[in-house]
Amino acid sequence: MTSDITLFVNPTAGRGRGAHAAPPAARVLRDAGYTVRTVLGADADDALRRARAAVAGGTGALIAVGGDGMVSLALQAVAGTGTPLGVVAVGTGNDFARSLGLPVRDPAGAARRIARALKEDGGRETDLGRAGDTWFGTVLAAGFDSRVNDRGNRMRWPTGRFRYDIAMLAELAALRPIPFRVRLDDGPEQEVEATLIAVGNTGSYGGGMRICADARPDDGLFDVTVVGPCRRATLLRVFPRVYKGTHLTHPAVTVHRVAAVSLAADGITGYADGERVGALPLTARTVPGAVRVLGA
Repeated sequence: MTSDITLFVNPTAGRGRGAHAAPPAARVLRDAGYTVRTVLGADADDALRRARAAVAGGTGALIAVGGDGMVSLALQAVAGTGTPLGVVAVGTGNDFARSLGLPVRDPAGAARRIARALKEDGGRETDLGRAGDTWFGTVLAAGFDSRVNDRGNRMRWPTGRFRYDIAMLAELAALRPIPFRVRLDDGPEQEVEATLIAVGNTGSYGGGMRICADARPDDGLFDVTVVGPCRRATLLRVFPRVYKGTHLTHPAVTVHRVAAVSLAADGITGYADGERVGALPLTARTVPGAVRVLGA
């Protein structure tokens, strides 16, 4: 393996932690004998083009420095290529890193784990999901939570995460069941009324919400969590349980373990790893061992 590796940096991640995390991570990697190059971008599209160019050019690893959004971009560049992925997790949520037991907000510690894996085992083979041309590592979600994202993304005020709190309150006021059409693996299409449907390659999204708590990224299967029709009071009562994963025992919640799922519903958007994938219908499939993750 080449000793040239690439840091893929989001300087604004975690209110600027990305910019501060890159130098100590790079220092550790250089001390371990690697030549470190840094990739930034004017915007997400430009950053992804540069990351793909680094992978095509034979970089020994692509190291995402930032949060789940940066990991999502990095996955689009490395999935299926054989180039391993490192994660220096310094974002707000860091669900992908947490799900694989990687260091969080410890740039030097993460870099030491990456360097050791490069020299020893080359990383852990990890499943990914794929919806159309989009790869994802954590959860693809559609329904109430994606409506909150849609509304929050349209809002110009307030700024920051508070606007998503406001968006959630607005969507709660308008809460109603969504008629989905769902196909699990090669089974028949089913009509299902649900509050939300989450397709988990790993267990959590949104900074620790364990919506698919038992999902594993090495079994070749998704955990598909279906939250059935809920009244506002029920949703508010059950919602806090998602942080421990105990919502899965609620009678309104069912879980299916499948390799592929198709979702259709009018006016609903799918989000994967917190990023917009597109309007339903969408089909997601697991791709076993699609990426090797360093230090996992």
